[in-house]
Amino acid sequence: MDERPRLTLTTTVLDAPDARELAGFYERLLGWSRDEDEPDWVVLAATDGGAGLAFQTEPAYVRPVWPAGPGDPQMMAHLDIKVDDLDAASAYAVSVGATVADFQPQDDVRVHLDPAGHPFCLYL
Repeated sequence: MDERPRLTLTTTVLDAPDARELAGFYERLLGWSRDEDEPDWVVLAATDGGAGLAFQTEPAYVRPVWPAGPGDPQMMAHLDIKVDDLDAASAYAVSVGATVADFQPQDDVRVHLDPAGHPFCLYL
C-alpha cells in the first residue's frame, strides 16, 4: 500500500474494575462530560474537542504498582496533565479522589494514583 489511510486517535481507554466509578473520578478531575454511558463502557468528551478518555470494566483488572519492581503489575500507560499551579492542582486531585504517590521522580511533576491505581502526572 503506497498511501497511508487516514488515522485519527479519538480516545484513550483505561481498564478499571468499574468503568462508571473511574469515569466519575476523571469527570470531576477534568470537568469533562459523558459522551457515552453504558454499564461497562463510558466515554468522556474533552471540552476543547480533542481526544476523549474512555473507561471499560475489566473483571480481571489488576491494579498496577508505582513504581513497579520485578514481578509487580506494570502500568501500561499514564496520563500527563499540564497545570498552572502544581500545589493547587495536586490538592484538587486529592479532593476528588486521587492519592499522591509515595515516589516522586521530579520536582516539577506530581505523580498521583487514580482510584483504580493508574498513575497520572500533573506537571508545570
